[in-house]
Amino acid sequence: MNEPADSTTGHCLCGAVQITVERPSRHVELCHCDMCRRWGGGFYASFSGEAAAIEGEDRITVYRSSEWAERAFCNACGSSLWYRFLPTGNRSFAAGLFSQADGYEIEKEIFVDEKAQWCDGSGDHPRLTGQEIIEQAKSAGFTFD
Repeated sequence: MNEPADSTTGHCLCGAVQITVERPSRHVELCHCDMCRRWGGGFYASFSGEAAAIEGEDRITVYRSSEWAERAFCNACGSSLWYRFLPTGNRSFAAGLFSQADGYEIEKEIFVDEKAQWCDGSGDHPRLTGQEIIEQAKSAGFTFD
């Protein structure tokens, strides 16, 4: 898909929700706060911009997570979609929804005082590629269609 340089389009895991963001910030912010870790199981990686189009709005559930914020997710697959800071109305969109964001660099990390030790990924442990995981599944007798 060829996207204009001033926008990016992404979707949730099941594809029920598609979001086009205009003027994406082109950098990622990581939030390590307790609420973000509970919401998605790890830090929340996001970027800001303006939602130009949202398809599948009937699949979006918005949850008021605090006095100052709400979070949205796809009610079909559970994918995190965005965080909205209510005092300003600004939204940050889950970076993982957008393939283009794979090339964005981290601008900053916030709530680092609440960061879980395992979030930095350091240490001496196995690091497997996707292909290695597929081979393990095949070795266990799983067949892919």
